[in-house]
Amino acid sequence: MSISYRWRADFGNVEINRLHSEAFETTDSAWRDWQRALTQQSLGWVVARNGEDLVGFVNVVWDGLVHAWIQDTMVTRSLRSQGIGTRLVRMAMEQAKDAGCKWFHVDFEDSLGAFYYGACGFSPSAAGLIQLE
Repeated sequence: MSISYRWRADFGNVEINRLHSEAFETTDSAWRDWQRALTQQSLGWVVARNGEDLVGFVNVVWDGLVHAWIQDTMVTRSLRSQGIGTRLVRMAMEQAKDAGCKWFHVDFEDSLGAFYYGACGFSPSAAGLIQLE
């Protein structure tokens, strides 16, 4: 297995929606137009491929100035716990830094604390959240 990682690499909406459904265990039939959304709203994204297969992805959103944060960190179930997610996040962090960002944020469910705090090196911080739906 040889995983390649690329910044702002091409991907298809069908393959990324399949990965999203698997990663977040959803059956949401309202698939997103990821290509349009990301090219209009994101600093960039990291794509991980095993050959031609999309096996990982993370989106880097930003304020256009000094804050960036990651969304939708995804690794296909069969390849989890092999460092792919960590490599995705590290490349995202490097690209945000290269773009001039000073702060790199993430929010996540408690069950992912070991990954984000341990493997990726994030520090806990106070934050606020309001669920709109």
